[in-house]
Amino acid sequence: MILVTGGAGFIGANFVLDWLATGDEPVVNLDKLTYAGNLENLRQAQGDARHVFVRGDIGDRPLIDALLLQHRPRAIVNFAAESHVDRSIHGPAEFIQTNVVGTFNLLEAVKAYWMQLPAGEQAAFRFLHVSTDEVYGSLGPDEPAFSETTPYAPNSPYSASKAASDHLVRAYHHTYGLPVLTTNCSNNYGPLQFPEKLVPLVIHNALEGKPLPIYGDGSNIRDWLYVGDHCSAIRRVLEAGRVGETYNIGGCNEKTNLEVVKTLCAILDDLHPDSPVVPHAGLITFVTDRPGHDRRYAIDAIKIERELGWKPSETFETGIRKTVAWYLANQDWVTHVTSGEYRSWVSENYALR
Repeated sequence: MILVTGGAGFIGANFVLDWLATGDEPVVNLDKLTYAGNLENLRQAQGDARHVFVRGDIGDRPLIDALLLQHRPRAIVNFAAESHVDRSIHGPAEFIQTNVVGTFNLLEAVKAYWMQLPAGEQAAFRFLHVSTDEVYGSLGPDEPAFSETTPYAPNSPYSASKAASDHLVRAYHHTYGLPVLTTNCSNNYGPLQFPEKLVPLVIHNALEGKPLPIYGDGSNIRDWLYVGDHCSAIRRVLEAGRVGETYNIGGCNEKTNLEVVKTLCAILDDLHPDSPVVPHAGLITFVTDRPGHDRRYAIDAIKIERELGWKPSETFETGIRKTVAWYLANQDWVTHVTSGEYRSWVSENYALR
């Protein structure tokens, strides 16, 4: 079996459900269940004997030691992280604790477990660390896309904490021989994403007739990756990636934030025509930019295509339409996750903008 950390969050839950849908291998799923970790994300896995859920923190060394000894996984996929730039600006301490200290504690436990495995199991074992393209910093409009050799230049507490975790993973391979793999992905979107990120936030606000906040002038560019494609890429890297290597995973879809929001509005106009605020683009509101907002991210994903034969299946147009349709069909999920703490956060982040 494999152990997945952070498997109740957006990407982690999609990966767990995808894993169970595409094979028979069991998965132990460890998640702390913070605001963005939600057992409702795993509703499809309820009652599946191949899925073992454990509530816990990657920084809890005794718990990690016990799980490794009990389940003896052949691989670990580490999604566990604080991941929202705005939250890292308001409160960086949690990001350092989870992304840096937590990853360190996890690596220490995994190293101890791996070193006591028989030689054959040691050779087959993998630790796959899921990271972000934000560690590379910001690109100018004409600069080449991020490759695996682009120097790190993180610009937010979030990206700095993820860069630190990437360096720790690399160090544990080069110092101790731990068989690691690292993936750096571009902006994910799709089902089950907590509505603090741009795509679900816009869908949620549009359906409620609320303003659609866009930072600055909306010209910040991101490469957009459908979460299902990300999951298939991680499976492929785990299966055949070269130990010690990094693989960039991108969607080959560079869009400005304003383009993304206008596309979402047009799809909502089409799929939800009886809304009282059609056209939804009339709700677009430009707000004060966030501090240190990177202008452009772009991913060069040629390495994973050349070495492992992976490339995305979804275009932005097909993936974003699937995403809007999912949110329209799952308003009960949205209602549940946007109560309480979520409302307080949105108020705090946007009130003065």
